[in-house]
Amino acid sequence: MNANETKLAFASDYMEGAHPAILRRLMETNMMKTPGYGADGFSESARRKIREACQAPSAEIHFLVGGTQTNATVIDALLRSWQGVVAASTGHIATHEAGAIEFGGHKVLALPQENGKITASSVLACVEAYRRDENRDHTVMPGMVYISQPTEYGTLYSLSELTALSDVCRAYHIPLFVDGARLAYALACPANDVTLPDLARLCDVFYIGGTKCGALFGEAVVFPKPDTAPHFFTVVKQHGALLAKGRIAGIQFETLFTDHLYEQLGKNAVAAADRIRAALLEKGYQLALDAPTNQIFVLLDPAQLANLSAKIEMGFWENTPDGKTIMRIATSWATQPEDVNRLIACL
Repeated sequence: MNANETKLAFASDYMEGAHPAILRRLMETNMMKTPGYGADGFSESARRKIREACQAPSAEIHFLVGGTQTNATVIDALLRSWQGVVAASTGHIATHEAGAIEFGGHKVLALPQENGKITASSVLACVEAYRRDENRDHTVMPGMVYISQPTEYGTLYSLSELTALSDVCRAYHIPLFVDGARLAYALACPANDVTLPDLARLCDVFYIGGTKCGALFGEAVVFPKPDTAPHFFTVVKQHGALLAKGRIAGIQFETLFTDHLYEQLGKNAVAAADRIRAALLEKGYQLALDAPTNQIFVLLDPAQLANLSAKIEMGFWENTPDGKTIMRIATSWATQPEDVNRLIACL
C-alpha cells in the first residue's frame, strides 16, 4: 500500500449511508405530504410487510431511531420500578450503552456468558435464586431477559437454545426480548436456523435492525402480541424517541421488506466475512472465537497489531493478559469485493 492510499475501513458495519433503493424511494416521495408520527401509508405498508414476513398477523410494530434508544425504551416499557433485566455480561446493554438502562432506573442483572450467549439453565438459576432469597424484598427482581441475535461476539443462538430460553421465560411469566440490531446478518448466515417467524413465536418482543443493515437509521420493534407493552406509543414519546416525520423510517423498512431485500443485504456481509476469516487462518492469524456472521475477532500480537493498523481501520475490542489485543473486523451489506481483496493482500 503506497502513501497515497487510504486505510481500508472495516471498523464497523454502519459506516456507509443507505442502500440505493432506499435513497431512490426517499427521493421519489420527498415532496409528498403525509400524516406524522408513523400514521402515514408508507409506515402502515411496512408494518403489513413485516407482519407477513414474521407470520404474525396481529403484531404491533413501532419504528424507532437507533439501537440504544430502542433497548432503553422497550426495557423501560416492560419492567416495573423494582425489576431489572437479565443479560449476558457481554451484552450490549451491559457494556456499550454507557449505562443507559441504569440511567432509566433499571439494573442490568449480568450473567456469565459463553461465546456471548446465556443459557436457559443460567436464567432459571437466576430466577430461582431470587425466589429462594429471604431478603429478596431488598434486592432487584429479575423482570425480563435480554439477548441479541447475533450476539456482541457475532455468534448465534440456535433454535433449540432460543426455544429453551423461551420455555423458561414463559414458565416464570418473564418477557423475552431479542435485540436484532444486526438481524439481517443472522438471517443470512448459513449456520443460522432461527427465522423471523421463530422469533415472533418464541419472543415477547424483538426488533429488526435497520441502522446496521442497509438503512440510514431505524429499528422496527415487533410485539407479536398487541398490547404486550400497554401504551407503548406514549412510552416512545416520553423517551424522546417518536419521529415526527415517521414516514422516513416507514419508507426505509417498506423498501427493506420488498422482494426480500433485507435478507439479501445480509448475504453480502457474511460472504465477505467468510473470505476474510479463511484468509486470516491461511496466513496463520489466530481468531479469538469462532463467529459465523459478519464480525471477525482476531487476536494480534503487538507487531501484527502495528502492521495491520497502519493499513486497516479495525475496531478495538479488548486487551488480553498476555499482552495481545483482540480487534474486530466487521463487514457490511455494502462491503465491496475489491476492498476484501485489498484487505487479504495486507495480510
